[in-house]
Amino acid sequence: MKPSSTDTQYSTTLNTGKHWSLRLRRGMALQLTDETGGTNVGMVLYNAENLLERYNAPDTLKCQHTFHLTAGHCLYSDMGHVLASIVESTADGHETVCGNSTQDSVSGRFGGRSYQADRNAWHQNGNDAFLVELAKYGLNRRDLPANINWFSRCDIGAGGELSLTDPASSAGSRVTLRMEMDCLVLLHTCPHPMSTLTQYPAGTVGIKLFTAPAMQADDLCLNHCDENRRGFANNRLYHLGRA
Repeated sequence: MKPSSTDTQYSTTLNTGKHWSLRLRRGMALQLTDETGGTNVGMVLYNAENLLERYNAPDTLKCQHTFHLTAGHCLYSDMGHVLASIVESTADGHETVCGNSTQDSVSGRFGGRSYQADRNAWHQNGNDAFLVELAKYGLNRRDLPANINWFSRCDIGAGGELSLTDPASSAGSRVTLRMEMDCLVLLHTCPHPMSTLTQYPAGTVGIKLFTAPAMQADDLCLNHCDENRRGFANNRLYHLGRA
C-alpha cells in the first residue's frame, strides 16, 4: 500500500536507537519502512481514551493461531478489541514474544556508552526508550506490556529454542497498520534483544501517516478468521457506546 504524495499527512525518518510516539485516530494508516534492511522496530499500543487498555501479545497470537505476525493479522487489546490491523507486510513475518533489549544486554554486546559521554553516538536500549516515551503520558514501567518487534523474525527449533533470523527484512521492506481505534502508539528503533551483531547497528526507518481506505466486505483482516470477525464486532459495539 503506497500512499500518493497528496495522501501523506506526515512523514519522517528515525535512525537506529531513537524513539517516537503519537496519538493516532481511528482510520489512520501508519506505514513503517525498513529503509536500510535488518532494522528492528519495537512497538506497543494503547487505547488513547483508556490507557489501562493496551496491546496483548498472547491474545493476539492465540486467537489467530499464529506465531508470526503478517498481513491479515489484527493486534488485540487485553479487552478483546482490535487496536490495529496489518493491512500490508512485505517482510517475512514479525515477532512479539522476545521483548526488549535492556541497558545490560546492549552494553554487554556492543559496549557501554552514555549520552553524557557520547552524545548521539551512544547506545540506547529498547526498554529505556519505551520508558522515556511512557513518561510523556503519565505512564511508567508497570504500564509496559509485551511489545512487537517489526522486521524481526524468530523461529522455534526442534528442542523449543528460539533463534533470530538476522536479518529478517531487506531494504525497502514495509508494514502498514490500519488503526481500528484511537490509539497511543509508542515505538523505538533499538536493536532486537537477540541480535547477533557485533557492532551497534546504523539503520534508518521511515514513518508515514495517511488516511487508510475504508474497510470493505472482502477485507483481508476481517475475514482472516472467525475470531477477527468477533473482534471487529466488539469494536463496533465499543464505538456505538461512544457515539
